[in-house]
Amino acid sequence: MSVIGSSPSRPDGAAKAGGSAIYGDDFALPGMLYGATLRSPHPHARIVHRAFDPEGAPEGTVYVDADSLPGPNGVLLLDDSWPILAASEVRHVGEAVALVAAPSRRRARRALEAVEVEYEPLPAVLDLDRAASEEPICELAFGSDSVEEALERSAHRVVGTYRTGYQEHIYIECQAMTAWFDDGRLEVIGSMQCPYYVHKSLMHAFGLSEEGVRVRSSAVGGGFGGKEDYPSLIAVHAALLAQVSGRPVRLAYDRHEDIVGTTKRHPCETKITAGVDAEGRLEALDIDVTMDGGAYTTLSPVVLSRALLHASGGYRCPETRIRGRVLRTHTAPNGAFRGFGAPQTQFAVERQIDRIAADRGLAPGELRG
Repeated sequence: MSVIGSSPSRPDGAAKAGGSAIYGDDFALPGMLYGATLRSPHPHARIVHRAFDPEGAPEGTVYVDADSLPGPNGVLLLDDSWPILAASEVRHVGEAVALVAAPSRRRARRALEAVEVEYEPLPAVLDLDRAASEEPICELAFGSDSVEEALERSAHRVVGTYRTGYQEHIYIECQAMTAWFDDGRLEVIGSMQCPYYVHKSLMHAFGLSEEGVRVRSSAVGGGFGGKEDYPSLIAVHAALLAQVSGRPVRLAYDRHEDIVGTTKRHPCETKITAGVDAEGRLEALDIDVTMDGGAYTTLSPVVLSRALLHASGGYRCPETRIRGRVLRTHTAPNGAFRGFGAPQTQFAVERQIDRIAADRGLAPGELRG
């Protein structure tokens, strides 16, 4: 309690303000290679053929694809269903298909030209309406069993549907990770919010013990949730290249690659049916939430749970039922973003309260008061 009323300095404040903080792409290691990622141009396709021509790549290039993995092809978050590298099928534009590393960034980009991939495009599901007929990523429901009866008894019923779209984190510092092996132990340094997520994913991918992996966070140039789930994937990619090359490897995205390939805020559709009395007081709320999870699970079940827990806002209502699901589309996975699903549903319920006020001829502040 001694800090209350004081103004302590931020531990990282002076270094960041003075320019001495070391971010994920601010240092070099002896013999370090630079990685690059070959990404799918298709939202959904079968991989017919994949090959690397070492003669067509710059000298010193190393190459990794799904056939090179030392362990399971899955990034372990809530489960390991998110592929480290696409094996036989791609499920979104920008999905990682192969990795290369070379002695410079320019050479690494040139090395991507030595990778040949033949695709057979497949039908793609790109919106929630088409995704509704598919098996959801997850579902959750809770609340009263008497909502329908309460709605029937209410003097007025107000229905609204509210939609929110994708949102890009646009952190100032793009994703960056460096990996190397030191006397058998895997070392990783990079820009991340959750080092233990990364540690768990690396143990799973390489079959290493807790002591066999050391993960350290560099200074983080913004995250907002975007460096919560995705760093596990880029860390595994950098470590794969380090294992094959026997040298440290840096993977650092440019802005275009970061926007195309990384997770976003879940788009959401929230349908609310409200029963109110003659004065506009809530008597029943029936809320149905549908989110777009993208191609893979990442942290969608947790995002959905937070969205539903906040879906009725700060309003007292005797009968409430809240249901939700996350659907799968052929788009980049959606994941953690500040608020973790709550902004989508809180926007919806606040707009619903505005609609109820208008329906009852009240100012929004009057109804909320």
